[in-house]
Amino acid sequence: MSRNGAPTHTPAFRNRRTVNWLSLGLTYSAMYMARYNLSFANASLSETYGWKAKEVGAIITSSLLVYGLSAMFNGPIVDRIGGRRAMLLGAAGAAVCNVLFALGSTWEVFSDAALLLGWFAGMWSLNCYFQSFSAVSLIKVNAAWFHVRERGVFSGVFGSMIQLGRAGIYAIAPLLLDRHGWTSLFYVGAAVVAVFWVFAFVFVRDTPEHAGHAALDVQDATSGDREPVNVGYLLRKILLNRVTLAIAVAEFCTGVLRHGFEQWFPRYMKDGLGMQLQSPVFQKGAAAIVIAGILGALSAGTLSDWLFKQRRAPMAFVGYLLSIASLFVVWKVRDESWIVAAFVVNSFGISVVHSMLSGTASMDFGGKRAAGTAAGIFDGMQYVGGAATGVGIGALVDRFTWGAWAPSMISFAVIGAVLMWLLRHARPKGAAAH
Repeated sequence: MSRNGAPTHTPAFRNRRTVNWLSLGLTYSAMYMARYNLSFANASLSETYGWKAKEVGAIITSSLLVYGLSAMFNGPIVDRIGGRRAMLLGAAGAAVCNVLFALGSTWEVFSDAALLLGWFAGMWSLNCYFQSFSAVSLIKVNAAWFHVRERGVFSGVFGSMIQLGRAGIYAIAPLLLDRHGWTSLFYVGAAVVAVFWVFAFVFVRDTPEHAGHAALDVQDATSGDREPVNVGYLLRKILLNRVTLAIAVAEFCTGVLRHGFEQWFPRYMKDGLGMQLQSPVFQKGAAAIVIAGILGALSAGTLSDWLFKQRRAPMAFVGYLLSIASLFVVWKVRDESWIVAAFVVNSFGISVVHSMLSGTASMDFGGKRAAGTAAGIFDGMQYVGGAATGVGIGALVDRFTWGAWAPSMISFAVIGAVLMWLLRHARPKGAAAH
């Protein structure tokens, strides 16, 4: 055992686990590119088809709502079929939907703008159905490979890896928009996902046993359970637990905070601040936002393991506080440099919360046997909350201008912070018992 109580592993096990989580994490990262490309096409869709922010927001709302509900429904399915199969299914579907989304703009049958809006909303919703397998699948696989005392650090590593997908689309989107138009964002996103689908197919395995190693006792909330893994067992583990229910409510708040920011900030910088996406200020700001997200995930995971002794809520509480402060700056300060700095801090805070709740708490409190169900409910609630930011923020901006954007998210961050303070002592049963 190591100093913090985590098990020591053979070099062969560590090497095989590294191959597993790198392949899985990079596939998930690629799917981020095929999800966040829409935020960069947001303003272009309005300019091309004469749509208001609320109409583009309808695409965001419908797709995030589908993602959220699908993640809840798919969680028990992933617990039954395994994370590898589910990830391959999700990545393949996401790649196809990105291509079909872009192709719709070239088909004469959608010459009417209203029909085209329906196609975009429907196809992006289908994309988000397949995308909803991604986080659930990753968490399901990792729950079998990582002991509870290792999960904070490695969830931080994974949280930083998925930021690479954001970094990729942030880096190339302005260039693609300028030279090839908005449809190129979706063709490139699909191509990247297809490449990493191959990596996942070849290298990812659900459990150490499937890769030829001994089973790992991860000592989480389902360690020692012998009850059959059926729907009743999975739902009892999550829905009859006050901690998981509180996390689910907090995740709804996280969804409003996260997607209210991530889906709209490029358009805010363009329309609200008058900044061109190709400008050096935007490019540096976008890079800093991604770097802050990486650092947020890494620091949250490490501190939750080593400083807070596997308690995830205290770090999430800190993340919410950072978001509250940064959004207040965006709301009240009109200086461009201060706003960009606040965006960076907000990205750090959101990443702390996301890595702790969606990435780590779902493994801890769902346990290896119910990690998919827990992740589905937590991630699903996050995206249901995010769905409100599509039409909701679009309508607010259309009516009250961009001054209403930041305050619309602050109250949800406050609710999340209060819930995390109340859960500050919570740990999974298995971690305490061992």
